[in-house]
Amino acid sequence: MAVPFDQRPDLIWFDGKLVPTSDAKISVLTHGLHYASAVFEGERAYGGTIYKGTEHSERLKRSAGILDFEIPYSVAEIDAAKRLVLERNNQKNAYVRPIAWRGSEQLGVTAMQNKIHLAIATWEWPSYFDPAQRLKGIRLDLAEYRRPDPATAPCMAKAAGLYMICTVSKHRAERKGYADAMMLDWQGRVAECTGANIFFIKDGKIHTPIADCFLAGITRATAIMLAKKRGIELIERRIMPEELSNFSECFITGTAAEVTAVSEIAQWKFTPGAITTQLMDDYTAEVQPKGKAAAA
Repeated sequence: MAVPFDQRPDLIWFDGKLVPTSDAKISVLTHGLHYASAVFEGERAYGGTIYKGTEHSERLKRSAGILDFEIPYSVAEIDAAKRLVLERNNQKNAYVRPIAWRGSEQLGVTAMQNKIHLAIATWEWPSYFDPAQRLKGIRLDLAEYRRPDPATAPCMAKAAGLYMICTVSKHRAERKGYADAMMLDWQGRVAECTGANIFFIKDGKIHTPIADCFLAGITRATAIMLAKKRGIELIERRIMPEELSNFSECFITGTAAEVTAVSEIAQWKFTPGAITTQLMDDYTAEVQPKGKAAAA
């Protein structure tokens, strides 16, 4: 049985100090737990180097601002803390999870006097999906819940509360034998998966939904950059579910998923092909320090 996360023999950076994971505790009356006033990032380290760590730290600060609180550390301080905990945990290929939240000074809808906390954890983490399955293509269900109207939720923040429907949707998909689920937006258009952005391929061109009610991921931006470097035309537009039968390939992107092929979304089928495979290879070369050295 895997060791529970709160019993891992690692260190966590907690409000400026390194503490054993088992000692990194908060009150059950913490505002972040009761009212989801928390923001976080998911990052990966390859060969001991966090990929686009500063961009993640900047987004963490922006997300906190959207939730009306300020993290009491600069981007440079957050970057340094992430490097420190990774180094002290002696982890090279790892997942990095910074999280900031409102404390327990007040417990109600209002929380203007609450202390803002920041913690950073790291752990060794291989590929999110089985490597062979990533090439063959994972299967996605179609989620019942939809991404909310930006006028009703802070969609541009990587906020804990926005993932509630993602957990429910992923659980329902896994119970039916799928790896994940694709979500539509509040108007019934293709949006994203529960924790990854999505792309489709038709006639040598890549199509992806406009990210205006969900996060335009950092991995998404990397995939777009890599496609353009290959001279592949990329179109950001509204995509309706009934169009999916017209696409030949599909893949998803995210810090956890990296670039992963998709073979099926509900009744729609896809065949992972040359473009998806090329972008998977290009992404690996982009994030791996040895890949960067070889390309230099």
